[in-house]
Amino acid sequence: MLARGGAKPLILERNLETGDAICGGFISWQTLATLEQLGLGLDDLGGNPVTRLRLFTAKRSATAPLPKPAIGLSRRRFDTLLLAHALKSGATLERGVTVREICADGDVRTSDGARLSVANVFLATGKHDVRGAARPRSDNITLGLRLMLPARPAMTALIGDAIELHLFEGGYCGVMINENGEGNLCMAVRKSRLSAAGGDVGALITQLGQESPALGERISFAGGAPVEAISAVPYGWIAQNTRPGLFRLGDQAAVIPSLAGEGNGIALASGIAAAKAWAEGRSAQAYQARFAKAAAKPVTTAMRLWEMGERPLTAGLATRLMGLFPKIAGHFAGLTRIDS
Repeated sequence: MLARGGAKPLILERNLETGDAICGGFISWQTLATLEQLGLGLDDLGGNPVTRLRLFTAKRSATAPLPKPAIGLSRRRFDTLLLAHALKSGATLERGVTVREICADGDVRTSDGARLSVANVFLATGKHDVRGAARPRSDNITLGLRLMLPARPAMTALIGDAIELHLFEGGYCGVMINENGEGNLCMAVRKSRLSAAGGDVGALITQLGQESPALGERISFAGGAPVEAISAVPYGWIAQNTRPGLFRLGDQAAVIPSLAGEGNGIALASGIAAAKAWAEGRSAQAYQARFAKAAAKPVTTAMRLWEMGERPLTAGLATRLMGLFPKIAGHFAGLTRIDS
């Protein structure tokens, strides 16, 4: 959008090759509509269809239809498509360049010692902070864990076209199938649960699988797959302020609990809003304040749902209610979407 608006955007990408970020890979119906407007249709994306939400606690389960069809898509494929689309639109890409610091005067300092003087910085580093523009530390210390489950017919048949949410004390886990038939299993766990497991991530995952039989069945498909982790995720944080020329995007703008499945939606919505603000001559602060207001309801709603989900009593009640009134799932799913 910046390139189409007459800018000459330079994308600095630290990875030499596009990897698979620690992300659930859920692309909602609303995000699909946004991508269509940007020129990327469903046929271009090629994800796994997702039409249902399946909710689990240790003793209960319930299934409800999603408001509209969504897809499961690996970040490797999604990011590859987005980068190619940006370059086709006129952006420039430099790979293998790591931004180390956003300096007080707005310059960008890279790992090779270069210092770039730029008019505007669009900060899109996800959950990783950059010196000089770090988000405040959160009191809610949360650990993000991810297991990629190898594609197997039995696992595909078990999960199918559903996005699964497994609720347990102190966290939750999302499971879905991506375009390659792989299972993407992502967890958000309070650090206290890891401490109780002796600081051993493997022991924690085993313990969670024993507590929740359905989750344990999914974990069993992992075999010896490595566990990827990211710590101190500041869920619920929203950037209210910024400094001149610094536009915060995605998780650098608002960190929604991943059980909402709206992380990719917030990334796109913030990028679109920032590009429009730049094109209209509005300041970074004006953009940030407006986006913070738009993100408040979905992020706050997702935080309340997370708090319910990590307590056995309220998680059980929510699962029972969804079983009795399936449409309630669509109602809350709508409350956690963000307008682009």
